[in-house]
Amino acid sequence: MRPTIRASRRTLLRAAAVGATALAAGCSGGSRSVQVAVVWSTSELDRFREVVAGYPAPVQVVSAGNDIDAFLRARHLAGTSPDVAILPRPGLVTEYAQRGWLSPVRPSTGYAVPAGLSELLTAEGQRYGVWVKAAHKSLVWHLPSMLPVPPANWDELVRLTRALGALARRDGGPAPLAIGAADGWVLTDWFENVLADVAPESYNALARADADWQGGAVREALDRLAGLWSIDGAFVGGGRRALLTQYEESVIQVVHTRRAVMLVGADFTADVADPFQRGPQAPVTFRFPGASAGGGPLIVGGDAAVAFADARGGVELVEWLTRADSFQPWLRSGGYLSPNTNVTIDSYRDRVGQRLAEEMRTPGTLRFDLSDQLPGPFTGSDGVGIWRIMQGFFADVTDGVRAGEATRRATGLLAAAARNAGGGR
Repeated sequence: MRPTIRASRRTLLRAAAVGATALAAGCSGGSRSVQVAVVWSTSELDRFREVVAGYPAPVQVVSAGNDIDAFLRARHLAGTSPDVAILPRPGLVTEYAQRGWLSPVRPSTGYAVPAGLSELLTAEGQRYGVWVKAAHKSLVWHLPSMLPVPPANWDELVRLTRALGALARRDGGPAPLAIGAADGWVLTDWFENVLADVAPESYNALARADADWQGGAVREALDRLAGLWSIDGAFVGGGRRALLTQYEESVIQVVHTRRAVMLVGADFTADVADPFQRGPQAPVTFRFPGASAGGGPLIVGGDAAVAFADARGGVELVEWLTRADSFQPWLRSGGYLSPNTNVTIDSYRDRVGQRLAEEMRTPGTLRFDLSDQLPGPFTGSDGVGIWRIMQGFFADVTDGVRAGEATRRATGLLAAAARNAGGGR
């Protein structure tokens, strides 16, 4: 079942305006630029523009905002699709390919990604996308002075959260955890890390059309989360305040105001933290704790480049983006993790980036972001899909609803959302 997302009038007008501007630029003389639509903004947008400045032809980069799907649908309706887009979900790649919107693409000979990732960007045996940016989503951030010894496993994390929560209630100290629960993807990242640890054999199965969302794997993961999230004093301001806290604010609560000790966040948290860092002490990370010491399986996300059908120069730019040296400007600036395993480890400017790249190349541990693989509106966005369901579950367990009842409600909603999206139970 294909999603029935409707572009807002503002999105339609903005997309039409961008398309008209691009057409005018292409007819004004000189060589026509290759247009790329991206979700990135601020520093990420600036850094990508530095990357494509090295391409041998002019490249125009357009920021489509968070809802790039609505933006691209509007551009398609207007007949002004860009040449290339950087998409944040593999499901969009396969859907657009099945609609006939995309051209097959070919990576460079210097392109290789961890096992299982390339298959997410294929349709009917053809490759329609290539990974150009990765996100390590199994990290916990903290300041060394606030947490000298990180927990080695899940049970230690629970004990630490109880102890710090009690101190926060008694003495007004920092809460153990910051969480931007207003952004549903923050909660799905938590869920995916726990699920991949408690039921690794079931993780990938939940992305299939016959997924069992009321089965033991999902219930066990939710029960484990409930055991931690329901701890009194776990979050800054409590659960209701956390549901109004956006991801960026949660980062500030750890690195600047120091109202919280720990934050679960992807590697791009460093970009958010940097301008708010107070004093010389920089935040550091440890792996999201699993049942055993050493961390659980690694969850990664990614951004994929696609070329639209009949795009002039689109396929060639996509191929160039997969070369091992194309993203060197971003690598030198920091805040970039390459999915290309042929990018040398010493290309990363610091030991943190090198360690994250090494972890991504460890065989057998990697799982791709589950919510990004789900079909249609089930994949989640503000107020809908798995994002909204996880927010409801978080509200229940932080508001005193028994774990068993909260899990029963959540699994019922997950199963219904899966069925409505064309599969699952």
